[in-house]
Amino acid sequence: MLFKKMIEKAQTQTPEDEQPVAKPGMEKWRYCALAVIAVGFTLFQLYIGLIRPFPPTLTNPIHLAFALVVTCLLKPLADTCHKKSLWIPDFMFAAMAVFVAWYFITEQQTVLFRIMMVDPMRPVDIFCSAGLLIILLEAVRRTLGLNLFIFILCFIAYAFFGQFISGPLRFSGMSLKQFFEMLTLTPDGIFGAPLTTSANSLFYFLLFGAFFATCGGGNVLIDLGMKLSDKTAGGPAKAAVVSSGLMGMISGSAVANVTTTGVLTIPLMKKAGYTPEQAGAVEAVASTGGQIMPPIMGVGAFIMAEMLGIPYTTVALGALIPALGYYFSIFMLVHFLAKREKMKKNTKEMKYTSSPIFPRFYRLLPIFVVVAMIFLGYSLTRSAVFGIATSIITSAVSKQTRLSPKKLLDALLDGVRQAAGIAIPTAACGIMIGIVIRSGAANKLTTIIASVGGSNIAVALCIAMLGCLLLGMALPTVAAYLISNILFCPTIIKLGIPAFPANMFVFYFGVIAQITPPVCLASFTAAGIAQANSWKTGWTAFSYAFVVFLTPYVFVFHSGLLLMGTVSEIIIWSSVMALGIVFLAAGMSSYCFTIIHSRIIRGLLILMAILTIIPEDITTVIGLFGGAIIIIMYFVKSLWEKKLRPADAA
Repeated sequence: MLFKKMIEKAQTQTPEDEQPVAKPGMEKWRYCALAVIAVGFTLFQLYIGLIRPFPPTLTNPIHLAFALVVTCLLKPLADTCHKKSLWIPDFMFAAMAVFVAWYFITEQQTVLFRIMMVDPMRPVDIFCSAGLLIILLEAVRRTLGLNLFIFILCFIAYAFFGQFISGPLRFSGMSLKQFFEMLTLTPDGIFGAPLTTSANSLFYFLLFGAFFATCGGGNVLIDLGMKLSDKTAGGPAKAAVVSSGLMGMISGSAVANVTTTGVLTIPLMKKAGYTPEQAGAVEAVASTGGQIMPPIMGVGAFIMAEMLGIPYTTVALGALIPALGYYFSIFMLVHFLAKREKMKKNTKEMKYTSSPIFPRFYRLLPIFVVVAMIFLGYSLTRSAVFGIATSIITSAVSKQTRLSPKKLLDALLDGVRQAAGIAIPTAACGIMIGIVIRSGAANKLTTIIASVGGSNIAVALCIAMLGCLLLGMALPTVAAYLISNILFCPTIIKLGIPAFPANMFVFYFGVIAQITPPVCLASFTAAGIAQANSWKTGWTAFSYAFVVFLTPYVFVFHSGLLLMGTVSEIIIWSSVMALGIVFLAAGMSSYCFTIIHSRIIRGLLILMAILTIIPEDITTVIGLFGGAIIIIMYFVKSLWEKKLRPADAA
């Protein structure tokens, strides 16, 4: 019953990333207040990003205060309960956020030079910490639902009652004053590295994404993807793969990407001959992959770079080959499905019509500016700001995209709304990170996993994979990655895996949880658009994305896939993965030059694909040899069938 309600909600609810800021019926005073706060928020961010950086102890509280006030105005209790009298607690909510920011501004010297666990907590310190905790939890409940809210409460309960449990997870516990000090007066709590990333990088890229879409760049990406595959077998499905991948590089949101591109691609896929479940699954898988596709990827990649202390370019370049493998697998799968069903290449019903792309190609200039500046060594902040400026300049070329003051303000509001939606979970995850660090829970979990698996890396990775999938089902990708990072990465690293592959491992499985049953919101959303069976769509998407469950194991053991090895290692393991993907796509689709009728052969192909991709030399050789034999056998069979039935082949 619970899953049924979640499915219905996913199919009918407009994703947060697609909801307009100015909702119908919004009071004029509230829209004006949002506009003033959005402008103030943006000016503050531009000041610290381009003119004079502030220390994190000042930047983070102000950044979070803006986000909390925006949340208060966008999701007030007065709207939820339809009672105007409830604006009173909302105003108190906003006032508390402003007071906390004012406290950190006026007490900056005290905060900077106090000695942790030595200097006493004053009443005003405790009041601000407690007040911030309450309003942050309420903001989490309003914007992200009960899953993350309950998860945080469990961690808080562990902080106070961990001393009363037995076993390896027991620790001495925290006093109330120690807890509040950890929350706001240490670098491990609410104002830790995740929120620092939100303030220093993510805000600017989310604002860039909003302006890029408003100025017509998003439509060009979608049209480009649709046109590139318009005249091939299964063209609409390939167009979904390409356009969703291109759009996902910028949006970084699986559900929003499904909604944006799926309304165009899913109907065309159904007309081409794909079943509703297949069409929904292809769109869900393609849209989810945008979070692991450079150059921008999902916001989790920026946080990964910050927490590892490495350049973002290292993360983006390292993610390139696995991401290309992901899209190659789904591309080959839809190609084989189209060949098996002998789908027509192009009909009037399937044809996608749009304005000529070449005259609008200049609208993609902002992406090239951002990517070029990042790889030339400019800061992420400056690169994103120049991307925003380029978007505004290119929009002026055409009357269709030219920004009026109203459009400019709406784009700003949209970007600020998305930024607030990221600041809230990153700050909230700081609570759990602080508790884990203080309690030593990560080391305790390492001990538990080691006792279960006997220091076996494969067992530890499987446990981490299951944990990441469970977290990714219940939480947003950013929150899932952050919690997985503090719970599972230390274990993997202690077993000899480098930090970057370990982080990429947990990041991948946090992302793929978006299409992993039973809670696969991207698949459920696509099923709603396709008018398909939700469960069947979810499991179909899960099977289509099977290769991504194997890829992280490859780059953990062979980091050449992350561009960390020699040139020969990179080429060899990239080629091995590509061949394994072909075997897997052939087995999943029941097609390889001709239809594969035997279930045994299908199963063998899938087994050979798994053996090929598994990072062991013996299994790889067996998989390559066995898969090649089957491929050659069916190639010869297809030639024989063409010779016997030349008319059908034509």
